Amino acid sequence: MVEICQGALPHKPWRQDHTRRLPGLNPIAPGAWLIIDDAYGAQLAYKARLMAEKGGEVVQLAPEAEAAAGELLALVLRELKGKPDFEVQETHVTCPDGRRVMIDHDAPLQTCGQLVQEDLCIMQKQGDEHVLTGALLCFPASWSLAQKFMRPLIAIHDPVASYNADIARRVQRLFDGIQVDRPMWRANFLTYSDPDLFQPRRTQERRRVDPDAPKWMRVERQGLRKLPETGAVIFSIHTYVVPFCALSEDDIIAL
Repeated sequence: MVEICQGALPHKPWRQDHTRRLPGLNPIAPGAWLIIDDAYGAQLAYKARLMAEKGGEVVQLAPEAEAAAGELLALVLRELKGKPDFEVQETHVTCPDGRRVMIDHDAPLQTCGQLVQEDLCIMQKQGDEHVLTGALLCFPASWSLAQKFMRPLIAIHDPVASYNADIARRVQRLFDGIQVDRPMWRANFLTYSDPDLFQPRRTQERRRVDPDAPKWMRVERQGLRKLPETGAVIFSIHTYVVPFCALSEDDIIAL
């Protein structure tokens, strides 16, 4: 079990009706797509370990998504140029924790995984639905990249009880209608008895909850933005974990 926690939660989606229910969308302000917080160094170190040890469990890229992955890396680098704690050069990036990351255009997802806390999923329209054609997924919250890779939206969300046919149609319309210059974000929340960020599970595997164990709140800030050249939609996931003792009494009552 690896424990990496933020000092506080900037988002508490269960506290408001708008953010609690699906899809609960909000606009992303310019420069606010990628978040750097107090867990940056620890999360990036864990990502490096997972990419080295897990390989295809955390990174997958279909041939048809290679152009989108390259465009994604270029977008990430442009975003980081606007952040004062990064120094972006033509060949490398100096990060807030002092690491120098070489820019490898032949491994765009792995390069992104050394730079940002977000997991990054590439969704491309195939037929009537968007399909997961590439992903850097080091911090899955009870789902498996191996099982969901090259699957459409409805199949990816199959085990989610609240993801009914009506929600599925609305989410697909959202993916169809998202505009390049109007990225959006939403947040979800889950209670865990284990703070580990790496929690892959296949659909048939139930998440074990120990009622006697300490509780942890896990919140995902999920971003949606469309790439202008390839038209792929990037689904980004910034994960926060805090112990329940970091929540106020009002927070817990509202759950």
